[in-house]
Amino acid sequence: MPTSSKNQFLSFALSFLDSNSESMTELMEKAIAAFSVLELKKNDYFVKENEVCHYFCYVESGILQHSIMVEGEEKTSYLALKNSVTSSLNSFLFQKPSRKNIKAIVETKLWVVDLKTFKDLIANNDAFHLFYYNLIEKQICLIDDYRIDLLTLTPEERYKKLLVNEPKLLQEVPLHYLASFLGISNRHMSRIRRNTL
Repeated sequence: MPTSSKNQFLSFALSFLDSNSESMTELMEKAIAAFSVLELKKNDYFVKENEVCHYFCYVESGILQHSIMVEGEEKTSYLALKNSVTSSLNSFLFQKPSRKNIKAIVETKLWVVDLKTFKDLIANNDAFHLFYYNLIEKQICLIDDYRIDLLTLTPEERYKKLLVNEPKLLQEVPLHYLASFLGISNRHMSRIRRNTL
């Protein structure tokens, strides 16, 4: 792994640890060394619906769109940006068919690890174990907030909250993906953006 990539991944992983001691840093470096590179072109799939997801990944650059088909229409459930980790986790952990598609919507560079190596890191690398635990805990809180927002906020309020909390999404992600992610029609989303500018 190139040094710049390694340092980027390492900084991200260490941000989830309670201690950035030398020993924890060394353990995390060993964990990261177990990952390999996977480059996806625009519209390449990380996993397709009804296929098994083989990897857990760190997104070095690009965007991965999580989506499902609802009555023939693609609905975006999540957008994994640069400097984040993702997977079709249920499929990956239990080796069963994925209920969603994950694809690159721009050229994307990933660092991936297979299930056997992943489980070995969880069991035998204290730094990676803690990283993963804290990562999942944070994601559960974010998902909870997102679900509550969908039920309690108007489309305009959801957009404004995204504008404050995730400005990178608005800069990097095409409008129709954002509209789907927020549960807003493309036409309504365009109107909201015009009124917010």
